[in-house]
Amino acid sequence: MTIAQIDQPNDLDAWWMPFTANRAFKKNPRMISRSKGMYYYTPEGKAVLDGTAGLWCCNAGHNRETIVSAIQHQAGELDFSPTFQYGHPKAFQLATRIAELAPGDLDHVFFVNSGSEAVDTALKVAIAYHNLNGQGARTRLIGRVRGYHGVGFGGISVGGMVANRKVFGSLLAGVDHLPTTYNREHQAFTKGEPDWGGHLADELENIVALHDASTIAAVIVEPMAGSTGVLPTPKGYLQKLRQICDKYGILLIFDEVITGFGRMGYAFAAERYGVQPDMICFAKGITSGTAPMGGVLFRKGIHDAFMKGPELAVELFHGYTYSAHPLACAAGLATLDLYADENLFERSRQLESQWGDAMLSLKGLPNVLDIRTVGLAAAFDLASIPDAVGKRAYQAMHNAFHDLGLLTRLAGETLLVTPPLIVSEDQIGEIADKVGKAIRSVA
Repeated sequence: MTIAQIDQPNDLDAWWMPFTANRAFKKNPRMISRSKGMYYYTPEGKAVLDGTAGLWCCNAGHNRETIVSAIQHQAGELDFSPTFQYGHPKAFQLATRIAELAPGDLDHVFFVNSGSEAVDTALKVAIAYHNLNGQGARTRLIGRVRGYHGVGFGGISVGGMVANRKVFGSLLAGVDHLPTTYNREHQAFTKGEPDWGGHLADELENIVALHDASTIAAVIVEPMAGSTGVLPTPKGYLQKLRQICDKYGILLIFDEVITGFGRMGYAFAAERYGVQPDMICFAKGITSGTAPMGGVLFRKGIHDAFMKGPELAVELFHGYTYSAHPLACAAGLATLDLYADENLFERSRQLESQWGDAMLSLKGLPNVLDIRTVGLAAAFDLASIPDAVGKRAYQAMHNAFHDLGLLTRLAGETLLVTPPLIVSEDQIGEIADKVGKAIRSVA
């Protein structure tokens, strides 16, 4: 029996795959069996260049020895520690390290296991915070059209992706949405933050006028909307949102599950834009995808508002069995060491211009309607095939994997590329070349 035969599953039917066209996949699977550095490998041994950092998460690349060693050692030392009423040293060490990377007084970390859990945690704390301050009417949450905030009921309620929402009922009550910041007419083929669109933050004033500030708990936005097609923040937009939130006492939450840990050239995009949110949601890159982990960073004033009442009383009735799991904490500490040792955040910043130029060099290809780049991320909007919306991008993604040895991501009729931060200059050119070939391969 060959290695490829050993790695192949016996049956594809039992696993109902997430966010996947299951029937199409199982007719012609895109299987991955191992990884190293910038590459995945199929069960047959074919190398596939990782153009997506896994799922936006493997920022340090794959199977880095120091991270693997840290996880192995931790598994042999402490497999699990009770999460409620007990702690283990690495949880506190990692929280301190993350808080040191965060801007301003975002000094406190609450650990969860995913971006979805981070968002729901932030939304719950926002409502509870106002309640503690005697403003219990502040329960309304404001998201944004074409925003993605995970798949919990809170996250899809404030999120603005129609397909994620329409079959799941009425979701949370008391939610409103800012308009999307993307406008192809004014922003097509943008490298970095577009000049047009900062004024769209003023729409928050209209939402306040409609509902009254006394009912609004928080606004949540992504500094770059990644999952809906790499939508960069317009210049001045986040700064204006911060001003309006301050004006009305509304909490501002940055969902940095994708933008955190180097994707935008900094530990957090909040630093790139010079805007201090009240909370930052993170996940993905904190362990470079090696173990499930997420969390929320809170400003000191929010945390301290809960630290009242009897000393022996639980301050926040919220948490998860696997919050700050020892293996995930070990992975997080080793990952942060690797980011620092190899200056990967700075490296991402230095490569951004070259990355953007390489991706925008594909402007003019058949059926390319728009290209957007910011940080180490890019999106290609493709024209739909008549009566087959989504087929062109799906086929381009499929062909890139099977025929060209490149992993890309899909968002409707948009092709996404978001490589690990260790991508070389030559590999940037290779990614651009293969994306171009994949797009040309679909008539």
